[in-house]
Amino acid sequence: MPAQAFPEGFSWGTATAAHQVDGGTWNNDWWAWEHNPSSPCVEPSGDAIDHWSRWPEDLKLLADLGFGAYRFSLEWSRIEPEEGEFSSAALDHYKAMCAGCRELGMEPVVTFHHFTSPRWVAAEGGWANPATAARFARFCARAASELGDLMGRACTINEPNVVAFFGYRGGVFPPGERSSERRHQANHVFIEGHRRAVDAIRAAAPGVPVGLTLSMTDYQALEGGEAQLEHLREPMEDVFLHATEGDDFLGVQVYTRMLVGPDGPAAYPPGARTTLMGYEFYPEALEACLRRAWAVTGGAVPLLVTENGIGTADDAERIEYVERALQGVLRGLADGLDIRGYTYWSAFDNFEWAFGYRPTFGLVAVDRSTFVRTPKPSASWLGEIATRNAL
Repeated sequence: MPAQAFPEGFSWGTATAAHQVDGGTWNNDWWAWEHNPSSPCVEPSGDAIDHWSRWPEDLKLLADLGFGAYRFSLEWSRIEPEEGEFSSAALDHYKAMCAGCRELGMEPVVTFHHFTSPRWVAAEGGWANPATAARFARFCARAASELGDLMGRACTINEPNVVAFFGYRGGVFPPGERSSERRHQANHVFIEGHRRAVDAIRAAAPGVPVGLTLSMTDYQALEGGEAQLEHLREPMEDVFLHATEGDDFLGVQVYTRMLVGPDGPAAYPPGARTTLMGYEFYPEALEACLRRAWAVTGGAVPLLVTENGIGTADDAERIEYVERALQGVLRGLADGLDIRGYTYWSAFDNFEWAFGYRPTFGLVAVDRSTFVRTPKPSASWLGEIATRNAL
């Protein structure tokens, strides 16, 4: 085997989220937030990239490039547009997507909550309301009973730490609050929702691996910043890492590092490269976070990279970023970490939340007027790596 080979069965995928690609998801809290003049959103999502109707050609494009997995999310507000009222048409849509992946030889990795909640959930207090955990579990039970073993893996909640922080403390995600207490409350509700969702999905779809996906950052302490680092990281990561006990996998999602000084987050070094998102170009963060997730969970939960990528207009920079990140994955594997796969974010240029369509993360460019898809050189490059399972 070549020295740069990945283990047999290593999963290679790309990812999207419903609200970022489908278009017309007007019945959730994010659509309302985009159209709120007081929000920081630079533009609304609108038609997105019309993945809702173009998914068959999109799946074929990804399969032809060489990817063996596709991670996508269910839009809760389409499936349960009002409390207790479920849409058979929406469920049939996602069943068809799962079946379409299978027919093309791709594993469907289904995320049950990716940032967006139905308007009726938001109206009842969203994720700061303890009742949301049970409501989410009921949704998961219904959706999982329909999708069943068509799913390859199930991710309960995408980056609950991000939604709790930016929605309830940072004020830039809905509901736009700025309260430490409400942020901690949302953390607890998300954890309860995850645990209930794991049980619900396992009961409805036995044998389908279930896990959480967590946004992780390579926190690095500057001199005197150790205490601040722990203060920042504990509610952002550790409470969720400890909540994954007994899960079938942990989805690790990494983009950059954070330098922490005695007063909190510190500036990047002079001349540091930055991305279209404004944070530092630092692909080595992935290896550091995989090692930390493995250490904190005691090696009890297999790891899966469910997001890693870069928002850049320079596709050569994208290739450099991913290659360096994958070198880190190989080093982790060599040291015995159980890493089951790598998923690039994202498959397509899409709606990047408050930033709108400006940051381009995609392996595939999308014309915003015609919806024409054009694979970038990085798409072929990464697809070839996936095909031969080696750098």
